[in-house]
Amino acid sequence: MTVHQRDWQAFVTEGKDGAVHMDLAVDGITCAACMGEIERGLKRLPGIRLARVNLTSQRLAVDWVEDQTGADEIVAELDRLGYTAHPFDPASQKDRLDKTGKQLLRALAVSGFAGMNIMLLSVSVWSGNATDITPETRDFFHWLSALIAIPTVVYSGQPFFKSAARALSSGRLNMDVPIVIGIGLAVALSIVQTIQHHHHAYFESAVMLLFFLLVGRYLDHNMRGRTRSFAENIAALKAEVAARIGPDGTVREVPLSKIAAGDLVLVSGGERVPVDGVIEMGTSEIDQSLVTGESLLVPVKPGHRVYAGTMNGAGAFQLRVEAASGATLLDEVNRLLEAASQAKSKYVRIADRAAQLYAPIVHGAAALTFLGWLLAGMNWQPALVISISVLIITCPCALGLAVPAVQVVASGQLFRRGILLNSGDAIERMADIDTILFDKTGTLTSAETALAGKVDTNDKDLMLAARLALSSRHPLSAALVKATGVLEPLPDVTEVAGAGLETYVDGRRLRVGSPAFCDIGAADVEAALSRTEGCSLLAYRYGERDGCLLPFRQQLRTDAVEVINQLKATGYTIEIVSGDTLPAVRACAETLDIADWTAGMKPAQKIARLEDLQASGRKVLMVGDGLNDAPALAGAHVSLSPVSAVHLSQAAADAVFLGHKLQPVADTLRLSKRARAAIEQNLWISTIYNVIAVPIAVAGFVTPLMAAVAMSASSLAVTANALRLRWGSQAPEKGHTGETLTGARG
Repeated sequence: MTVHQRDWQAFVTEGKDGAVHMDLAVDGITCAACMGEIERGLKRLPGIRLARVNLTSQRLAVDWVEDQTGADEIVAELDRLGYTAHPFDPASQKDRLDKTGKQLLRALAVSGFAGMNIMLLSVSVWSGNATDITPETRDFFHWLSALIAIPTVVYSGQPFFKSAARALSSGRLNMDVPIVIGIGLAVALSIVQTIQHHHHAYFESAVMLLFFLLVGRYLDHNMRGRTRSFAENIAALKAEVAARIGPDGTVREVPLSKIAAGDLVLVSGGERVPVDGVIEMGTSEIDQSLVTGESLLVPVKPGHRVYAGTMNGAGAFQLRVEAASGATLLDEVNRLLEAASQAKSKYVRIADRAAQLYAPIVHGAAALTFLGWLLAGMNWQPALVISISVLIITCPCALGLAVPAVQVVASGQLFRRGILLNSGDAIERMADIDTILFDKTGTLTSAETALAGKVDTNDKDLMLAARLALSSRHPLSAALVKATGVLEPLPDVTEVAGAGLETYVDGRRLRVGSPAFCDIGAADVEAALSRTEGCSLLAYRYGERDGCLLPFRQQLRTDAVEVINQLKATGYTIEIVSGDTLPAVRACAETLDIADWTAGMKPAQKIARLEDLQASGRKVLMVGDGLNDAPALAGAHVSLSPVSAVHLSQAAADAVFLGHKLQPVADTLRLSKRARAAIEQNLWISTIYNVIAVPIAVAGFVTPLMAAVAMSASSLAVTANALRLRWGSQAPEKGHTGETLTGARG
């Protein structure tokens, strides 16, 4: 089925303010110049309100007024521009991008292997030309080179040939057009000169040029392809069906699309909550870390509100639907996430901006060189050789490698310190940062909860309570077990959903769980909370003895104070934006000496705070780990997430850091500044190289072989400059790398 035969209207959805919306996957997008060309081209159509391209996922989002332009016209305009459109599907688009990466890697391997063999033959010819090679032997080596070069160029050059063909068919030029012309002319002229028994042919120039170009193209594709698909992570959180309770009390599973506000649904133990609603019957505990970032299980009972995407504990409850599919908090987060990630895709790299001017300048220089030498009386073949040299020597290899080479080296250095990059241009954006927003729970604090205070192992009641806690998976129970080190559970344990555990020891009842479950009064609870601000309480009672309250809190990461002081000393503005309770956030902020902090924030509020800072000209780094952080992570200038974060937040973040320490945040900022400096140096190297090399080539002092060598030398120069990031870079502290990777596995 061709693009013109498909019913594109079927993929149109309702947009905002009377507009309609369509998401398309677009083939042929290779750089930021392609993004600008598509967006400008579509905005020429009547009624187009918004056209946004995401470079990483090659996704085009279009909003337009339907009665002014049809969906088919939008696809036809893309086709006219030289791009093929498909309905956007995250899974199929991932497969398509993976296939492209494999094709680039195969082409790179073929060109590299062929280039080495042709170079061996060329070295023999060069040596023979200086000594005693016979014309027959030289021609034989040239024909062998042709036999290797022609199929290599045909196969490995396909990414450039296809791109150039699309550009020319739509009446435009791109960076790949002069590349194809230079390679094609070098091969064609080499064949002609081999037939005419010339001393020189330029097969190695064409193949080595192709190899270095493919290196840059593959590195860029690989870095961008590592970014996860937001849609796939959202889909993993959403339930597909819900158990609807009918008026007669029967329970029937129906698709989520059939659930409406006001319906009653049953949520069984261990299931993900399918919709937003209020509990009408039943008790349980809910893992709301996806929404609040708080890792503790929250007891719920009739009257409590729960959200889609959160995980139910052991109990079952009946839920009155308030927001069904498409209107839940999870859906709102998804919309915020998509809007923020699309906005971030407007970032255009320096190399891509410079490359927009490359094609017309190079074509003009080569053509004028050819005509100039013809007018000067030179034969067409040597004039053509000089113009080919100009095309090759101005090849954008150094320009194309300026950014990816630094990214690869810097990402390796970051990995040694426990930081994994998700986004190819994160290093550049990280170097611009002047403000850092931290989430609290799981970011400034460790993901694990710990007992606040010392443990008295001689307290027999406490040790019995810990043995009872061995039968529970509750985070507070696990923290108590870890603090006491008990190994032997008690027998005949009964679990009361949403309340706690109980058993009998020596004929007396032993309970561990919530204060109410252990018959501890509200006044005692309030007094305990006032003494231990920001803590959660676990209670136990043995027989008729007084119940005891144990305070637990998520401890700050061991180096949090030191790292925050480092960041403040460097000049960064620090702020805490958390969905946790006010006492917990206040205690954390006071310990870290952070003056600006806000508690109880929802996703939209974090986005609003982020937008306020960006509107005032701030470049913001967001560091967070919960689902409520995902839109802010995607919308920030750049973002970091700990490895303990939910999958969606890791997908939204530009980088993930491993281990139990906060030092990777400071390391990332420091190394990014060094990397950005190296990128700028590489761009200057590329510029100076062209300023010096092009006039020499135009003057006729450079052969295509020399041009290929010079081009390769410029590429090696920017690569060597990138490798300088390894020199003078402080090695990780002893044991740090091992600790980090162990933390990741754990």
